[in-house]
Amino acid sequence: MARILDMISSPADLKVLTDDELAILASEIREQMISTTSRTGGHLAPSLGVVELVLACHSVLNCPKDKLVFDVGHQSYAHKLVTGRLEQFDTLRTFGGISGFTKPNESEYDQHPSGHASDSLSVALGLAMARDLRGSDEKIVSIIGDAALSGGMAFEALNQIGQVQTPMVVILNDNEMSIAKNVGALSSYLGRSRTSRSYTQTRDNIQSKLESTGRLGRGLVDVLRNMKDSIKQFIIPNEMLFEQLGLVCTAPLDGHNIPELKRTLEAVLESDVPVLMHVVTKKGAGYEPAEKNPEKFHGIAPFDIATGEVKSSGGGAPKYTSVFSQALLKEAEANQDIVAITAAMSSGTGLDAFAKQFPERFIDVGIAEEHAVGLASGLALGGKLPVVAIYSTFMQRAIDQLIINNALANTHAVFCLDRGGLVGDDGPTHHGMFDLTYTRMIPNMKVLAPSNEAQLVNGLHTALHLDGPVTLRYPRGEARGVEVPDEPEMLEVGKSITTREGDDVAILAFGRMVQEAEAAADMLAEEGISVRVVDMLWVKPMDEEAICKASLETKLVVTVEDNILAGGAGSGAMEVLTRRLVPSDRRPQFVMLGIPDEFVPQGKVPQLYHMLGIDAEGIADTVRRQLAAL
Repeated sequence: MARILDMISSPADLKVLTDDELAILASEIREQMISTTSRTGGHLAPSLGVVELVLACHSVLNCPKDKLVFDVGHQSYAHKLVTGRLEQFDTLRTFGGISGFTKPNESEYDQHPSGHASDSLSVALGLAMARDLRGSDEKIVSIIGDAALSGGMAFEALNQIGQVQTPMVVILNDNEMSIAKNVGALSSYLGRSRTSRSYTQTRDNIQSKLESTGRLGRGLVDVLRNMKDSIKQFIIPNEMLFEQLGLVCTAPLDGHNIPELKRTLEAVLESDVPVLMHVVTKKGAGYEPAEKNPEKFHGIAPFDIATGEVKSSGGGAPKYTSVFSQALLKEAEANQDIVAITAAMSSGTGLDAFAKQFPERFIDVGIAEEHAVGLASGLALGGKLPVVAIYSTFMQRAIDQLIINNALANTHAVFCLDRGGLVGDDGPTHHGMFDLTYTRMIPNMKVLAPSNEAQLVNGLHTALHLDGPVTLRYPRGEARGVEVPDEPEMLEVGKSITTREGDDVAILAFGRMVQEAEAAADMLAEEGISVRVVDMLWVKPMDEEAICKASLETKLVVTVEDNILAGGAGSGAMEVLTRRLVPSDRRPQFVMLGIPDEFVPQGKVPQLYHMLGIDAEGIADTVRRQLAAL
């Protein structure tokens, strides 16, 4: 049976559909999203929750002339399906396929490369101000989640929007849920708004009751009428936050009621001032497993549609995140000063177990990485030992706080960067490909990059017993199956581990690249090439003796890292050689392997390693070529 969805090639096709037909289309879109993500994985729950909202927006707007800006992009799947990408939708998040986020190089309907929270209002305001400067008339609409609205960047944009007073619409998608349950005062504020009746209805009802009580009631109404905004503040102060910032705010709307959404959007688009539409949606709407467990289905691996259970990957080793989680619990049992901090990622970073066991020592700041890192400095100054667990890509937002609040003060805080290196299907906005550079450059910072789960446990233990700020960086996914020590050991600061001996070539490997280097060494050994593999472990301070020794005893030194080459670990090794070795004919060839000066697309990590030449085969090929050129 033909679907309405199959006849939609652009948002213009939605304008001829009745509201009932749009409701049918919404069901078809949900079925398509569930079917595709069951195979590819993806951000299913957020996209299920906004199907009607996206359809209402595209029914009223004239995109791509009008601009629809998504925050994060987790909720953009319906948008993709009605903007000409139905045939490519089965390639979602795969190598060479369409992105799980909005990407301008993918479609003219995508306004910016989304992927990180809280930036849509700044982008939308910029588009609106550019429109005003050009003298054009396109409409600007931004969709931002209630959790993303708690980010500092969103508040900064709201402040400017209220000042500029240019026409634009901010749609607040209020689903009471970020990746983890929302926290903070703003969440409570929105909760009150959701449960209150609209300001106008409440005002009119109370005014009517007061007048019906006689002279005293009528007198009270007259007093209140003479007090500017007093009725609002007495009856429903919740919308006042946004109105005092300069935005007209609607009462909460049903985010799954297409006619109501269309009518309201048509009305607010006629305003000559900025308007905030408060829309209440249900995350995971239309798929029972996602409705019951929206956190699990926020970002889900391939799953069985009937049960909602994730399909087994078949691996036997634990994941790095779970190893970290268990190791931190043991450390916290022994040290009452340890406090764990997350930025709305308690489950993703493994801190949910800590939160359950030590609730009084667990802090979730919401989507506010800058605040999390600044908070850590204060806790450290107050005599506590903060452990901040954040994805590498999100820590990019808090580099200033790492430098000024922690490194400059030389506070003892431990920054655990999960998802270090390439992460795979989420693509360039989520690859942790900059952390070795931005942590290595900071004075007083020590940086550890363990290559297996045993080193992760020992590395955490060591970081907790050092002075000053320490970064512990580890990858996403399964570890190597190495036995974890019952009792963690202190690592010698700046000391590497040689895992293979060899005289022809030395490979200095960092983090996850150690296993690729060892596999390359095994390949080359079969060809008679003797390869030394050094697990560098410390990115800062580096094992200078091991670097110099390798350069003096082999013909070729190769560094390999899953980090951007500019300013990365390989650059650090070269700096050591430049500083410590006098120029001589004995200096060996030196090659740095890593991520070049470009963003890396989405795809399975092995695919991306192969593309970049940093898998075992690529490392071995580089060694062969370099030795042949000597």
